[in-house]
Amino acid sequence: MTRPWKHPKTGVYWLRKRVPADLKPFVGRVEVTLSLKTKDPAEAKQRILAALAELEARWANLKVGPRTLSEREAHELSAPAYERWLAAYREDPSEQKVWRTDLADRMWAPSAPVEISCLMDFRFDPDMSRLREQEAWCVGGADDLLAAQGLVVDEASRLKVAKAIAAAIQRASLVLARLARGEVEEPVPVARIAEVPKPGLVTGSGVKAVPFDNVEKGWAAERKPARKTAYEWPRVLKQFQAHLGHDDAARVTPDDLIAWKAAMIEAGLKAKTIRDAKIAPVRAILQWAVDNRLLSSNPAQKVGIQVKTRASEARRGFTDEEAKTILRAAAKETDTALRWVPLLCAYSGARVAEACQLRAEDIVSLDGIKALRFTEEAGPLKTASSERIVPVHPAVIEAGFLTFVELVSSGPLFPTLKPDKFGSRGGTGTKVIGPWVRGLGLTDERLAPNHSWRHRFKTLGRRHGLAGDMVDAIVGHAKRTVGDGYGEFPMPALHRELSKIPALVVD
Repeated sequence: MTRPWKHPKTGVYWLRKRVPADLKPFVGRVEVTLSLKTKDPAEAKQRILAALAELEARWANLKVGPRTLSEREAHELSAPAYERWLAAYREDPSEQKVWRTDLADRMWAPSAPVEISCLMDFRFDPDMSRLREQEAWCVGGADDLLAAQGLVVDEASRLKVAKAIAAAIQRASLVLARLARGEVEEPVPVARIAEVPKPGLVTGSGVKAVPFDNVEKGWAAERKPARKTAYEWPRVLKQFQAHLGHDDAARVTPDDLIAWKAAMIEAGLKAKTIRDAKIAPVRAILQWAVDNRLLSSNPAQKVGIQVKTRASEARRGFTDEEAKTILRAAAKETDTALRWVPLLCAYSGARVAEACQLRAEDIVSLDGIKALRFTEEAGPLKTASSERIVPVHPAVIEAGFLTFVELVSSGPLFPTLKPDKFGSRGGTGTKVIGPWVRGLGLTDERLAPNHSWRHRFKTLGRRHGLAGDMVDAIVGHAKRTVGDGYGEFPMPALHRELSKIPALVVD
């Protein structure tokens, strides 16, 4: 019996198992290692059983060799895609713009006859490119799914799985479209609920208690949140518990959430704070409990609050004159963070926190072009797409930034910004630079001293004709379409686009 292996440095338990000799050519290694994502030995023993079962099933499939799947088997394999797609967009269903439901009936349609094929040319059918992207995405998903299951199938079965994934995503997207219109999601039939017993529910009269503490610890162990999130979200959960007067997540009802919302409104909290900093964390943690069958439903799922933003109150970017005011003041500063961070943000659209935690080793050369590397190694980043490499704008080089980097040699570029309690120099930097910007007379509440550079950069991108996908890659915004996920962003191309933004004359 394989036992959990404890990593000597991290204390996290792992599954380690030698690959059978006859499967080494297929697996490509002699040993499989898999993190059990826990430091609790008792929990590790439980998790390793499920991990071993999954691994053995995958190896059993590999030993069977090539096989043919029925359509029923393909749909059963692809079923989880439906729930994952719903979960990804359920909070804001109108944000689902990646999958085109109107193209589903045309996917994998037979090719047009040669004599009329010109009518289907991409130039005459603007949807054809998007159609092929959706097909390719489903085929890629089928390959990933089959590999994860250790299934070796013929080409016809591979296509069946791809089509089954398309069908699952189509069904989920149609549900999201209804939710976006304000329609109520149809509940899971009672008969279906009965088929899958939920741990934590007691058959018969009562419901087994599910302590909030257990839910929070399970969520944190699996999701590995950023240090700031790991600190703030449990605090919010404690506030909700204090409002309830008990610590049993299984007893929470939508009415409890609504009453908590009303109490926060009465206390004077802003609607955006209630939505994003209070209800959203509770909803996310309870959803983890639902996904792991500790709860049968999420009582916070449909509880929200309307946040109205007037046009006159919307965030805006710095104007040319405001940017000049800041950069003129920065050029006179002896504090290195105040000297260079505004300039870096002005010509890269980077978040102030990202720039504050740069290290000398994050200034790299790619294809002969100097670039800024934003990585988790330097400090926490907001999203996965925030990890990126961005060319250094000619105006920044002209100002002497590379000479400054050479003097630092190694380590943090701005060591006077001490890491905050979450280990982030960026958190400290925002608290220093924000008041400094306000002190320059830029007191308009629509300005965000630590974020208006990003608004300005997007404006400059439109003003000077930068390619939209290139701008997103530079500032670290998530890809907007399936197509955006294809291909790379070569450094010369990013540098070409970035250089279209002219330098401000601040003297």
